[in-house]
Amino acid sequence: MLHKFFKDENGSAESAMVLIPVIFLFLCSMQLITAIFYRNVELRDVQSQASTRAISGEVATGDAFISIPSPDRFQDLKLLIISKRREIPTLVPGLGKLLGHALESDVTGIAVVEQQP
Repeated sequence: MLHKFFKDENGSAESAMVLIPVIFLFLCSMQLITAIFYRNVELRDVQSQASTRAISGEVATGDAFISIPSPDRFQDLKLLIISKRREIPTLVPGLGKLLGHALESDVTGIAVVEQQP
């Protein structure tokens, strides 16, 4: 009786028909969670770098400055803009090909440059 139970395949096709979409849905939801997590981590890191560089006055390659004019010529402000791009791991096979490009996180950090005494 136990041997017959293991040989019986009733319901295996139905299980496969349900299991494949459920796995795909799980991977899609995990891909969204991963993308949001990577974006948040990168945003925190870039904003921290922008604030640190604006206070210390250090500039790296790729940093951009924007001057904001003020009526008072001694109060002109400068903004430091830092951008960072990082690839996000792909959990859903073929998602990059479907979108036409790799998944990337592109974040920008902005800080006001402190005037050095």
